Amino acid sequence: MPSSPPAGASTEEDAAIATSAAADAGDPEPQRNKGRRRRKKRRPRAPTEEEVAARRLVLRWACPGREVATDDGQAAEAGRARVRRPRVAVELHAHSARSDGTLSPAELVERALRNGVKVFALTDHDTMAGVPEAVEAAKRHPIRIIPGVEISAVHSPSDGSGSGAEEPVHILAYYGSWGPARPQELERFLAGIREGRYARANEMLLKLGGLGMPIKLEDVCKIAGNGVAPGRLHVARAMVDAGFVEDLRQAFSRYLYDGGPAYATGSEPTGESVVQLVCRTGGVTVLAHPWTLKNPGAVIKNLKAAGLHGIEVYRSDGKVSGLSDLADTYELLKLGGSDFHGRDDKEEPDVGSVDLPVLSVFKFLEIAKPIWHNAIKEIFASMSERTTDLNGSNGFRRICSAGDFCILRLSSEDPDLTSASEV
Repeated sequence: MPSSPPAGASTEEDAAIATSAAADAGDPEPQRNKGRRRRKKRRPRAPTEEEVAARRLVLRWACPGREVATDDGQAAEAGRARVRRPRVAVELHAHSARSDGTLSPAELVERALRNGVKVFALTDHDTMAGVPEAVEAAKRHPIRIIPGVEISAVHSPSDGSGSGAEEPVHILAYYGSWGPARPQELERFLAGIREGRYARANEMLLKLGGLGMPIKLEDVCKIAGNGVAPGRLHVARAMVDAGFVEDLRQAFSRYLYDGGPAYATGSEPTGESVVQLVCRTGGVTVLAHPWTLKNPGAVIKNLKAAGLHGIEVYRSDGKVSGLSDLADTYELLKLGGSDFHGRDDKEEPDVGSVDLPVLSVFKFLEIAKPIWHNAIKEIFASMSERTTDLNGSNGFRRICSAGDFCILRLSSEDPDLTSASEV
């Protein structure tokens, strides 16, 4: 695990210098000076030593053995030239066709590579089925895949005041290269949520029918694809295909938004139980898009008590300051991602578009690595009781890397390999 950069590192950009000066409208000289001030560009600050060191360490983790030899020299030169702070392109929130995205996991990895992403987390809704394909696609490229999942849940006010109703929350779970420590326990949990998505989709269709927009569940499932639990996006696409709305944006803004006339909930677990499960199976938990919540403070407080590690603070349009303050209050990681789905929407943020500070990535790894290491220990302890030779016996193919093992564990139905029983 890399050593921490020196204390006192700042992750904030310097504040912009205000240049508003009163000018005399009758005097042309002040007007010319004002024009010069307007044209003058603000010089970016030099990167700190902590940022340069963090970038180097993150790159070494993301692309082991493939770092650019002149990386340190370039970073030092960047500091002398006073260019913008160093950055490592990271994507921690993206969806594939295995849930409600449009691209396959391999196509997503290719898109991430084109955009210069070095760390990519596939976080499909309530499934990790696409992770093996993403890992396989990334094998020959300088990019690190984080096995992830975005888990659907609900939050219920627990203060007894009755001042709020249940609202949906989504928990991002990030696992190490070897996957979750107890994959069968996690998969049973996710399978229950996916089953509830069929009932939820049917309820949404009933509501749409009552609004004069009849759509069949078979059509929605066909759009979702074989083995993919239908979600709101699939219902929205069916609405577009049927001509009831012009595009996906209209479907959501008029009918499918949280609490909308065609919105429905499924059989989602509580946010606290999701956080506890992910922690129990060796993952890092982050609250997704908290800016959509009605009372993010109460949700974050309750999830923190359950073991939450971080919240999304950064978006493609910058940092959400109020959420950043909440993260400071509860000592949570400040992360973010594009939430890319591949919709036909020019305004959708692209993969890798969120400018996540390199120190935030470094702090994420500081928290994650010990958790992932403990998960690996549990995996080995569990397997030592069930297998004697992973290099050929019992029908297993040779395993050459952590990536191979992740693929085997997440795609295997062999109970000896993926048993969820405790050690």
